[in-house]
Amino acid sequence: MRPPSVDRLARELAGTGLPHPLLVEAARAAITAGDPSSARDRAEAMSLALLRPVINATGVLLHTNLGRAPYPPATTSRAGYSNLEFDLATGRRGSRHAHAAALLARAAGAEDALVVNNGAAAVLLVLAALSAGEAVAVSRGELVEIGGGFRVPEVLEQSGARLVEVGTTNRTRLADYRRAVAEAGVALLLKVHTSNYQIVGFTESASVVELASLGLPVVVDVGSGLLDAATPWIEGPPPRWLGDEPAVRQTLAAGASLVTFSGDKLLGGPQAGIIAGAGELVERCRRHPLARALRPGAMVLAALQEVALAYLRRDGMAIPFWRMAATPVDELRRRASVLGVGELVDCQSVPGGGSAPGTTIPSAGVAVAGDHADALRAADPPVVARVLEGRTVLDLRTVDPVDDPALAKAVSALS
Repeated sequence: MRPPSVDRLARELAGTGLPHPLLVEAARAAITAGDPSSARDRAEAMSLALLRPVINATGVLLHTNLGRAPYPPATTSRAGYSNLEFDLATGRRGSRHAHAAALLARAAGAEDALVVNNGAAAVLLVLAALSAGEAVAVSRGELVEIGGGFRVPEVLEQSGARLVEVGTTNRTRLADYRRAVAEAGVALLLKVHTSNYQIVGFTESASVVELASLGLPVVVDVGSGLLDAATPWIEGPPPRWLGDEPAVRQTLAAGASLVTFSGDKLLGGPQAGIIAGAGELVERCRRHPLARALRPGAMVLAALQEVALAYLRRDGMAIPFWRMAATPVDELRRRASVLGVGELVDCQSVPGGGSAPGTTIPSAGVAVAGDHADALRAADPPVVARVLEGRTVLDLRTVDPVDDPALAKAVSALS
């Protein structure tokens, strides 16, 4: 039997909404495989692989696979330009560091700040700018690896710095750092927050205050980006689930020279890395050749600017992550009952994204018997849920209320 025309088969797939070249690719692959009828499935698989909005019903607030913090990209109703590197007051060339970075510095209580494209880049740039060719002391208990194979020793190596391990996995004292300074010629002290695991029991670590007493630059990677332990942007006391999560403002006040953190975790913004602290050290990072290679684009900076302005207004409810995290359980139960699907259940959300490990946040949602994860992911928009003890649980803490009707429709379609 003669195979169908590639072009004709591609035109039959027009309803998928994909551009014609992609439909041609799907049609050609199906014909080559000897199964022209698979062309539509191939086209739909291409469509599913594209970036698209999803409903996060997992209860993981900072879901790494779903983009971490639920913050939309900066958009405008019209195409146009921005004053990214243009000084509107003087009419001369400006700096992309004068907008979001300056606001974040103010919000964090820092002299200056610099934005790069992610948290790992922030650590890499600081080490390259401040300690290339020199020794950097790090506690053995803080030589962490995070997702994607990012390891502190390897980043140190790439920066040109020389790693000096101090202390032990579970106990590192100030005396260990003092010895490294005296014997190994250490020029910088790096403290890394162990954000994605906990060491408990017979443990000890040197504080930022203690490290600052040694008179060397102290760089602290707090990771998650909690700006202020007092959380003045939300009503009431700091949430219990934050636990001992280190905060940027307090870490700087304790004597850190620089603090690095992510933009898409507890800060609640887009993916970015922020370096904040002493003006002279930030400027050295800004002038390093790597800074240009690691800088983010206008859309990221615009989104970060909105986040920083919300913090300065003390308006946490304008930041989707904090709005979701602070929603009372009773409100989640009310929404669950209005959905009209499934069984109302209490559940436990988690911060996620390597933030506040081991802590949970009381939550509520709905559950349906059986494993329906695959069917929910095929909904429009896709719904990502958890399967626990033979039931599919949809946690409403991580669902924007505007998505409740779509969630209810997806669940209703299961029966």
